[in-house]
Order: sequence, then C-alpha cells, then structure tokens
Amino acid sequence: MFAISLGDDGAELRPLEPRHAEEYLAHIDRGREYIGQYIALSDRATDLASATAFLQSYADKAAADTGRLYGIWTDGVLVGGVLFRTFDAASGNCEVGCWLEEAAVGRGLITRAIRVLIDWAVEARGMHRVEWIAASSNTASINVAKRLGMVRDGVLRESNPYRGVRHDMEVWSVLAQEWRERRASGR
Repeated sequence: MFAISLGDDGAELRPLEPRHAEEYLAHIDRGREYIGQYIALSDRATDLASATAFLQSYADKAAADTGRLYGIWTDGVLVGGVLFRTFDAASGNCEVGCWLEEAAVGRGLITRAIRVLIDWAVEARGMHRVEWIAASSNTASINVAKRLGMVRDGVLRESNPYRGVRHDMEVWSVLAQEWRERRASGR
C-alpha cells in the first residue's frame, strides 16, 4: 500500500479499498447531506453492505483498468476522495471526480489530490484528455476545474436528473500537452 503526501498539512492520498468500508461509511454518514448536494455518492452507501459493494465496484474497475478510487485522509481521518470515474487507456480519455465532507472544505485538498491523479494519468499512463464534469450550480467544483487550468468545453443543458431536478452539467477538460505546459510553467 502507498500514501502520497498532499503537502505539509499532513493530508494524504491513499487507495480506498473494500477493507475501508466501515471507515468509508462513517465518513459518508458525517458528510451525507453536504456530499449529496450535487452527487449521488452518499445515496450509494447507506449501510456496511452497500458501502462495501461500492468500494468493491472500484476495486473491480481498478483490476480491469477502467477506474480507480482514492481517499483523502487528514490526521488519520478519511475526509473525502478523488477518483477516475472512467478510464479508457485505449482512447486516452478519462474523467476525474471528487467529494469532500464539509469539515475539510477550503484547504485545497481536492485541487492537490486531482493534480496527483492528472500527473499520473498523463505522465505514467499516457492519457491525452482528462475531463471534469460538474453541475453548473456547483461553484466549488467549477472553481477546482479553473484552478487546474481546465478549459470549459460546454454545457449539457438539463442533462442530469438528480433528486427531482434536471441540472445543467458543465464539461471541462485539460489535454496532455496543456497540462505539461502548465506544470512546466509552475502553475
């Protein structure tokens, strides 16, 4: 197992695996309302069995090289995570995503963790395009895409029915060459 430091504040990025189901469920329970504002992640883990099944689905994706899931721990406590929701090595395209409980907001954890994922996807795996999809009303998520230097490709109008409301979804992306240039310039 590995842990990647996300800075000098003690935050770490680690694989989030089925063996973490109890810890993951406790984390989701702490942040259920906040996390569930824009994404259905909190609806997928309502008890230990469903939390384990969700984590196992990403272990299966990792084994098939079609997705991956990582947790963000601060001071030894799971507070959020990032993932490759999709990962298609043959086409060179992937989609990254995130979630965070409210107590951990405002510390740059997601931006730092997603940088690690994009670096790995582009440099180690040769991905050409990394996407970020977020509800237009999710200002925090849109701001992460901007901080990462992503380009807004467009809006999928009312494409996401979630909790009885149809949400506009914004598609943001960064291409490998853009990412490399950004990293080389120190941004």
